[in-house]
Amino acid sequence: MKRPHILLGVSASISAYKAADLTNELTKKGYAVDVLMTRNATKFITPLTLQSLSKRPVYLDVMAESQPNLITHIELAKKADLLVIAPATANTIGKIANGIADDMVSTVAMAVHPGTPKLVAPAMNTYMYQNPVNQKNLNYLKEIGYKEIEPREAMLACGDFGRGALATIEDIVAAIENELAALED
Repeated sequence: MKRPHILLGVSASISAYKAADLTNELTKKGYAVDVLMTRNATKFITPLTLQSLSKRPVYLDVMAESQPNLITHIELAKKADLLVIAPATANTIGKIANGIADDMVSTVAMAVHPGTPKLVAPAMNTYMYQNPVNQKNLNYLKEIGYKEIEPREAMLACGDFGRGALATIEDIVAAIENELAALED
């Protein structure tokens, strides 16, 4: 039986460190996990950490093509059984919603087949999350097939209390498994 192939996009949120736990949980469950990171995400967690947990390369640079006969972001997108972006910043959400593909996460998101399940787990300040522009972008992503794993209400890294904390790892894994199970039906 083929191991489901998950693309995990990590963007530059303080909660990026939780991508280690998510990668570890998904790998333990037998999923093949390819991690895609924005450059700024590497300021919160190192690619080596995620590579060590996934046992696979971490992808950062759209222009770094190690195999001349392949276009990495297209090949990753073709192999994907599911795309999840966790954490998803307002910046990354906005890029994808507006067709901007200027980093590995947004470029692969643009290249994933329309029928591939796509999940987005926002993590940001409450006011950023509630901002009408961010909400418009999230609503548009939902219109085109993304599902939101809603953020939690908690004390945020900035000291504010409110909705914006990354969903729990358990909730993210459950959402992934629900989407993958629906593919089997």
